[in-house]
Formats: sequence, structure tokens, C-alpha cells
Amino acid sequence: MRTAGVLMPVASLPSDYGIGCFSKEAYGFIDSVKESGLSLWQILPLGPTGFGDSPYSSFSTFAGNPYFIDPDQLVKKGWLKKKDTEKYDFGKDPGHVDYGKIYDARFKMLRKAFKNSGIENDRRFKAFVKKNSFWLNDYALYMSIKTHKKGAPWLQWEKDLRIRKKDAVRKAAEKYAGDILFYEFLQFEFEEEWKKLKSYANKKGVKIVGDVPIYVAMDSADTWAGAELFQLDKDMKPKAVAGCPPDYFSPTGQLWGNPLYDWDHHKKTGYSWWIKRFKRMFEFYDVVRIDHFRGFDSYYSIPYGSSTAVNGHWVKGPGYSLFDTMKKELGEREVIAEDLGILTDSVRRLVKRTGYPGMKILEFAFDPGADSDYLPHNHIKNSVVYTGTHDNDTCLGWYRTVGRKDRRFIDRYLDIGDIPEEEIPWVFIRNAMRSVADICIIPMQDFLSLGSEARINIPSTLGNNWSWRMKKNAFTKKIKRRIREMVGLYRRGSDIPE
Repeated sequence: MRTAGVLMPVASLPSDYGIGCFSKEAYGFIDSVKESGLSLWQILPLGPTGFGDSPYSSFSTFAGNPYFIDPDQLVKKGWLKKKDTEKYDFGKDPGHVDYGKIYDARFKMLRKAFKNSGIENDRRFKAFVKKNSFWLNDYALYMSIKTHKKGAPWLQWEKDLRIRKKDAVRKAAEKYAGDILFYEFLQFEFEEEWKKLKSYANKKGVKIVGDVPIYVAMDSADTWAGAELFQLDKDMKPKAVAGCPPDYFSPTGQLWGNPLYDWDHHKKTGYSWWIKRFKRMFEFYDVVRIDHFRGFDSYYSIPYGSSTAVNGHWVKGPGYSLFDTMKKELGEREVIAEDLGILTDSVRRLVKRTGYPGMKILEFAFDPGADSDYLPHNHIKNSVVYTGTHDNDTCLGWYRTVGRKDRRFIDRYLDIGDIPEEEIPWVFIRNAMRSVADICIIPMQDFLSLGSEARINIPSTLGNNWSWRMKKNAFTKKIKRRIREMVGLYRRGSDIPE
């Protein structure tokens, strides 16, 4: 069945608390998605973020972001008073997340709710901690130590803690028992609220598409507690790190700095860590989009300590064996393969063998000198078409800045005449919707006809990323009606207008 959806980060939702969260606005957004005839809501990773605020650099691949906990639900439970939620400064700009203020205010408020919760006596909380002990114990301890070390990454901790000597870990667990309980409480409340919101979406006929980064962060509980999973030396320092090679856009490549997996170890253990990871992700999401899918075919390895990615080299990854194991353990699941970038024949074969749909990005399509796979006439049914992603400029912002030759080709190919500028994104949306691709997902900013001011992320930069927020009431009846008509016209929903 042909379907359509919207790409919208949770953090970008409007709310009264400086950042999008699992609040009434999130439920209202689901209602709007349903009213628009859409059936998919794609979000970015839900993990707790650190320096740089990137959801792709989380303190744990299994944990949830405490920023998304709704203060109003804490009030309803009697753990806070309404005045407790109003006395903090979460930032005054409704169109922008001020992460500095969010960090300072959010945890003070959450600690007060924790103290009032009496959560240690809650049977459901105890059951949650027991069920999730395989990751939660290490994560809660890691965050507690990190908090008392003023956020220092674990590579800077004293050696006994850094290499996890049993006595040092035991003493830390005893010393920080109160903080450990607090971080367990945050994860319990996060999961309660998220599952409630996801259930609401599913009952409305809306599936959640979640994003799973291929790599974990160096400064994470995953790396600190799972040294055997990664290419680390005896002092827990990485032998090599992840990135991308030099190309036209980046002459020195991209140095991501994530630890690389020891794939031999993972294969010997039947990919048990990956199975646990995917199992949890499918508890969070209905459809999983796997980021940087080509890294499973072969990955780029850069010597640790390098200042650029120039001296890296390609190494063979696990290939199909990981996904074969996942299918045997978890059954057939809905997965999207992020197969962007420079692809080799072996990557294409891997994507085809898994059966997962790949991605087609319209903003990548319009090279006047080439017949790109991303051009609509080259799309295939088993794929997902986007106007752009979280890493691209908005459709309007991109169109404003393309070169003259590219612009001329775009205008001819899409038959863009003399139309108002705010209509430009809708030309791209229409061409995505009419594509033969089974799935079409459009960034919310394109539905809103916004420019570069609404861009989510500029890769390989630090600063004003991940901070755009949608204004309240921006998702108007007019926009919803227009989406619904297009969904019906191109048969991407069950509601076909007459």
C-alpha cells in the first residue's frame, strides 16, 4: 500500500517548556497528522543528548531523553505543583530551543519531582528496572558519576573507574545510590510517557518511524560499559574511529570520532548486543530507519588521534549476516535503509538482499549533466522518497541557493513557472507524492514553506543545530486540507476525495 508521512523531530514541537516534549502539543500534532491523511510520523533518535545537542550523539543507545518528559504530567501525578513548572526559565523564543537554559532548568525541576515521587516503592518502577537491568544499571551509574564529575567524559576519569575495576565500580554504585535511583526514575517516566503517546498515535492509524544511528557516541554508557564490543586498547582508548572519506563537499573528509565495532566479537556472540538494541528500538518504534546503512557493508576507519579523515581506509563490515540473524531472532520487521552517499555495487546488493527500501532525496536529484537515481523517473516502488532530510536545507532554502544551471534544469524538469516563492516547496512535494516509491515522507518545514532559518542541522558543524521549533498553530487547517487532497490524489491513503 502506498503511504505518506511527515518528518518532524519531537524537540521541534511547540510547548510551554522551551522544547518539544510528550505534551498536549504532541498529541495535537498526531491529530493533525491524521487529519492530513498521513499515516507515518518520522522522528529523530530519542536518546539523551550531550555536548552539541545532537540526537545522533547520545549518552546511551537504549535510554530516552529526559528533556521530553512532560512537566504537566508530573503535575497530574502530584509530584509537582503548577507553580513549580512556571518558575524556571526555559527560554523565551518559541521558534528556538535554548539548550543551555533547558539544561539548567529541566534537571532542577525533574529532581524536585523525583523527591516527591516516592518512586522506590512503586511496583511498576521496580519491574521496569528489573526488565531493563542489562543496560539501565550501567547507564544510571555512568550518568551519576558523570554528574559528579561536572560532565567530564569517561576517558578523563581516574583509571580504575575508566577501565571499570570491580572495586571502583562497586564503591561508585554505593556512593551515588541516590543519583542512580534518580536516573532510573527519569527513564521510567520517559518510557511511560512515550509508550502512552505512541499508543495514541497507533490507535489513530499513525505509525512512528524512528531513527537508529549506526554508531554510538564515544562518551556514552554503551562504550564505557561494553569495551569488548568496540575496537579499544587495554587502556580503553580507541584504536580507530568512524568518519567519511574526503569528497567534493569536504576535501578533508568527515571525522565523526565514534568508536568502531569489533565485528568479529559481535559475530562470535551471535550479534547478541545488536539483537537487544534492535529489540528495544522496535519497542519504541513501528518502523526503524537505520542510519548510514552502507557502514554495515564496509566502514571507514580513521587512526585515533588524526585531525582529519584523510588517512582513513575502508574495512569490510558484517554484511548480510547481521540482518539474517536479526530476522531469525526478531522476525520480519519494517526497516528503512539510509543508503545515501557514494554507493558501491556491494552496498546496493546488500540493500537489495535485505529487502529493505532505500531512500530517494529530491534535493540530490538535479544534476543537469547526469541521469540521477534520485530523479523521480528513476525511482522504484520499494523505496522511500523525501524532498530532503534533517541534514539538508529546507526545500525553499536549498532552491534559493542552487546554481544557475541547476536552477534551469529544476525549473524545466518540474515545470516551475512564475509562481509565488512559498509555492516552490509544494512543487517538490507534489512530485514526491506522485513518485512510484511506496513511501513518501516530507519534512514539516517544507509543508510550512519555510526557508533556511528552519534548517535542522548542518553536518560537521557545531552551533545552532537541532534548535528549530514549529510555532503554535502553524499547522493550519488550510495546510492539512492541502496535504489531504494530495494524499488522496496520489493514492497514498484510504481517504480519496471526490
